Amino acid sequence: MESQFASVPRSFTATPWWMVMIEGIALFIVGLLLLFAPATTTILLVQILGWFWLISGIMAFVSMFIDRNQWGLKAVTGVLGILAGIVVIRHPLWSALMIPAFIVVFLAVQALITGLIQLYQGFKGGGLGVVVLGVVNIIFGIILLTAPLIAARALPLVLGIFAVIAGVATFASSFRLQDRQQISRSEPSAAI
Repeated sequence: MESQFASVPRSFTATPWWMVMIEGIALFIVGLLLLFAPATTTILLVQILGWFWLISGIMAFVSMFIDRNQWGLKAVTGVLGILAGIVVIRHPLWSALMIPAFIVVFLAVQALITGLIQLYQGFKGGGLGVVVLGVVNIIFGIILLTAPLIAARALPLVLGIFAVIAGVATFASSFRLQDRQQISRSEPSAAI
C-alpha cells in the first residue's frame, strides 16, 4: 500500500516535528519583540548578524587552507566577512540604522528593475495586469528611494508582522508534520 504522503520530500519528513515547532515559537517571539521593542530587537539582530559575518569570514579562511579550490573567492569572502563583522560589532547603533537602510535601498532598486521589466513585458503582449504590476513596483521603488530612512524605520515592524504570521503557520505545520511522521513510522517499509 502506497502512502498518501509519498510526494512529501524525505528531507522534510526527516526533520523532527518538535524542531519545526521550536522554529515556529522562536519566529513568533522574535516577531513580537520586533513589534513591541523594535529598536532594541533590531540592534540585537544586527549584532547577531555581525557575529555571523565574523565567524563565516574566519571559516572561509579555514576552508581555504583545507581545500585549495577557489581559494581567491574564499579569501575575498573571508576578508569581507571579517571586516563586516568587526564593523557591525564595534558600531552597533550605526549598524542598526545602516543595515536596514541598505536593505530598503536594495529593495527599492529591485522594485524599480522588476517594474521596468514588467512594463516591457506588458507592452510586448503580457497584458494590462502585468503593466499595472510594473507601475506599482516602480511607484513602490520610488517611494523607498525617496525616504529610505523612514522605510528602514518601518522595516522592523513589517518584519515583525511577517514573523508573527510565519511563526503561527510554522507552529501549526509542526502538528501536520507530526502526523505524517507517525504515519510513515507505522507503515511497513516496502521490501524488494
